Amino acid sequence: MKKLLTIIALLFTLSVTLPSYSSANVGINEKFGLPIVVYGGNLSADEKASVAESLNVAGEVDVEEIEVTGEDLVNYIKDGDSRANMYSSAKITRKDEGAGLVIEIVTPDNITQVTSEMYANAMLTAGIENATVEVASPKAVTGHSALVGIYKAYEVNGEELDPERTDVANDELTVATELADGGVEDAKVSELLTEIKKQIAEQNPASREEVEQIVEEQLNKLQIELSPEDRQLLVDLMDRIRQLDIDFSQWSTQLEDLSKTIEDKIGTIVNDEGFWESVKNFFKNLADAVRGWIN
Repeated sequence: MKKLLTIIALLFTLSVTLPSYSSANVGINEKFGLPIVVYGGNLSADEKASVAESLNVAGEVDVEEIEVTGEDLVNYIKDGDSRANMYSSAKITRKDEGAGLVIEIVTPDNITQVTSEMYANAMLTAGIENATVEVASPKAVTGHSALVGIYKAYEVNGEELDPERTDVANDELTVATELADGGVEDAKVSELLTEIKKQIAEQNPASREEVEQIVEEQLNKLQIELSPEDRQLLVDLMDRIRQLDIDFSQWSTQLEDLSKTIEDKIGTIVNDEGFWESVKNFFKNLADAVRGWIN
């Protein structure tokens, strides 16, 4: 019980000490410009208004609003379909060097496949860092188009993204959701991708065979079983990542930061069935005690 109370106290402390998205507005950031909201191009007027509310657009001093369409998809992804429907949307607020990536899916019930860690991993692959990104959709969608919207927001802001990296990042998101659909837990998928990329950054493999060895080692380490087809997809992806023009020494640090997020730590507690059983017993005992006082 003492351990349980300590954990509850920790969670309460985190809830009151971590910065809130609703904290006092400090005005327009003259270094990075306005936050940019990217709406899926297929949203109706009512759906767009719903997304704006979810992303708290009204709470900003000022904001730049743009749309992402299937035409943009073709610009950033080699085999993109210009007829694709785009619904998932995002608000991007750039931050100072060292701030890292903070991803929040503000409508989690409507982003059905892509997790915040998957977004963060793909964004690092694309060369995007140091930003707060909030993702929303008014209806249930996979969440893939939000990544394209994030690319567009950066280029609207004057950044030039490497098209090869954005294409590989989209491939990474596709592989991540494929593995999750194949039965691997979302958290395990993100952990697997992060750990393989960390090893690529540290070992700098020179061949596909060395990449295959890294993939095999991490699959064994994390005790993940994949079908031959999924294993091939993963090796193909990581071999593409190996060949990207990336400062792997810097990338290794970024990936290390990603793997140590507070969200992961809290997620470990939340996924602990023994913890939730203790919580249930705690409140049952508390209710019994209260009834005893009343009687």
